[in-house]
Amino acid sequence: MRHVLILVACLAAGLNASILHAAETTQRAVAQQKAQVLEQRASNEGGVQPPPPDVRLTRDGTRAIDPRGQAPLNDAVSCLARSIYWEAKGTNAREMEAVANVIMNRLGSGRFPTTLCDVVQEGSETGSCQFSWWCDGRPDEANELKEYAAAREIARKALNGSLIDRTHGALFFHHRGITPSWASSFVQTTQTDEFRFYRPPG
Repeated sequence: MRHVLILVACLAAGLNASILHAAETTQRAVAQQKAQVLEQRASNEGGVQPPPPDVRLTRDGTRAIDPRGQAPLNDAVSCLARSIYWEAKGTNAREMEAVANVIMNRLGSGRFPTTLCDVVQEGSETGSCQFSWWCDGRPDEANELKEYAAAREIARKALNGSLIDRTHGALFFHHRGITPSWASSFVQTTQTDEFRFYRPPG
């Protein structure tokens, strides 16, 4: 009898694990589909507009896509969140939001690729990446879960169209500790404690 009870308990545990895994897989798929719709809206409409409630990404949905910052970089949430993380981790939310603004502005500008992953990975084929973290030869996985969770939440807000554009339409930025050669020929739109932001002239 005891063996039967143990067997039943094991079967129940296995069934529960299967149900949980199926639910997580479904949640991830739904969130990825919503992120793709939001990405297309931002690209097609030249900016981010607040989406209808049934398309908005939830915190649980974005967490399901890339819970630990280790997923392959092939979806909008992971590419945007990982870029925010690597470009601005250790800074405050305003700085991270400003980095997100630049990436979303590029998505909607028509001068850059039409998906977030292509925006982030642009230039890697020629070795002149737009975002240095993408082709610096180091692993791209997130290391600090707290900082990555903050970046992922900002990515969610950016895709949902609920971030203020702190950069005033900037398409480029650099850390204040460096002065790239291109900066002098661009128009500075604003600066923060960490970064300076620019748009092309004209």
